[in-house]
Amino acid sequence: MNPVVHFEFPGKDMERMKSFYQAAFGWQLNQLGADMGGYVVATTTEADEKGHPKTPGQINGGFYKATEDPMSQHPSVVIAVENLEKAIESVKTAGGTIHGEPYEIPGVGRYVSMIDTEGNRVSLLQPNPRI
Repeated sequence: MNPVVHFEFPGKDMERMKSFYQAAFGWQLNQLGADMGGYVVATTTEADEKGHPKTPGQINGGFYKATEDPMSQHPSVVIAVENLEKAIESVKTAGGTIHGEPYEIPGVGRYVSMIDTEGNRVSLLQPNPRI
């Protein structure tokens, strides 16, 4: 199986969003620089030195800046896949579509979004090997 490994929420005001989730749930939030699109990494559970959750079944997530693209305006989950190209073909064969082009997230892995048969945006991640 390919597990859900991450969640993503869009935000219009990243400072307001960070303040809310930190105050409401105690999450640790780390805003990345412009080279990473101002993405905010959300640590929701205790992680090891590499940032991986210590407790099986728990995940961390992040916040991205919402754009005019309607697909960027809804929460999403990220599914880990062993081979991104094969997963893309499986999505297409099953009736889904790929949204955008795959790209490399430095230090994380290869990523692309898809649209399922119900119009939901979900993302696929081929993680870099854990060392």
